[in-house]
Amino acid sequence: MAELPHILIVDDSRVVRRSLIQHLQGQYDVREESDGEAAWQTLVVDHSIKAVISDLQMPKLNGYELLERVRSSKLRRLQQLPFILVSGEETEEERVRAKELGVSDFVTKGAGGTEVLTRLNNLLVLTSVQENREADRERLVQDPVSGLFTRKYLELQTAQALSHSARHGVDVSVMVLGFDGFAGLRERLGEQVADEIGNRFAKMLAGKMRQEDSLGHFGHGQFAVVSPGTAPAFCATFAERVREAIEAARLSVQGQTVALTVSIGLASFPSDKVDSAATLLDLAGERMQKAMRAGGNRTGSGGILPATRPISLHHAVELLAANRPGPVIPHLPALAEQLLPLLKLMDQELELDLALPLAEIEYRLSERKSQKN
Repeated sequence: MAELPHILIVDDSRVVRRSLIQHLQGQYDVREESDGEAAWQTLVVDHSIKAVISDLQMPKLNGYELLERVRSSKLRRLQQLPFILVSGEETEEERVRAKELGVSDFVTKGAGGTEVLTRLNNLLVLTSVQENREADRERLVQDPVSGLFTRKYLELQTAQALSHSARHGVDVSVMVLGFDGFAGLRERLGEQVADEIGNRFAKMLAGKMRQEDSLGHFGHGQFAVVSPGTAPAFCATFAERVREAIEAARLSVQGQTVALTVSIGLASFPSDKVDSAATLLDLAGERMQKAMRAGGNRTGSGGILPATRPISLHHAVELLAANRPGPVIPHLPALAEQLLPLLKLMDQELELDLALPLAEIEYRLSERKSQKN
């Protein structure tokens, strides 16, 4: 048998409370309090209460004061709780004041228990409809498990960014990332573990994004980032940094080390001629799929090259440890300049007697830099 909705009746008259309870029995599980202060304490601790029927004139805390405290509460459930005020003599002044404080309904005691029951039923039906509508809206915006934006909401964000781009002439870039061989990963480790890996990746990615960027789901094991105001070359640079970081990482799952790679697709407006937000996201998704079919662990950018950006010594060491010298080689001159002061200090303080021609190396690097410029 389904549990009955819980209702709180607040009235300093035991007779009135008994009368209301008789009308509500069978449809509601009723709690009762004799003053506003006790009712407030009950509302704070009892999350099961779905509505309040309160007298207006009561000791300690009257109906108006209780209503005002409920509506000004920091608890959202109390702010939206159906609240019926019952008055012995309803006047226009009382009705206006109650409405200003946020009352859900206002009835006179002479209306009878049947009228109160009807009003209460109608209020709870209305509240249920509103709650379902809000839940549907939240599901449109965020995935309930990961907390990330849904693909539908990302389309809305992209549409807003495109509108802003058309007015102000700025770029909009989107990036779609997918784990290579994700279906096999789910088969091997199970759906729950594979999805958890995806969520951990998403958290890492969120920590590297700007505040104005939006991150959300694109498909199973796939994520999308919408970056308003980001030029295609800089989006490509960020994509490569993410791809390299995932390749170099070693994730421990269920006692075993899992090596992961991602393929990334990029698309930008106005460099890519698209006519809608969905088309821009789909284009990035198609380029990601093409990168996967080409072997994975690569970025499909539609010909856009990453902006030149130096890498740190720490990142270079990580890449070398992952047996990936290729991305380090273009940065060797800059890395050598960073490394020279450290070598000098090591030779001096640790008395290593390295016998390295440091001055000659410094001269050669300087000469190479001058020739390049």
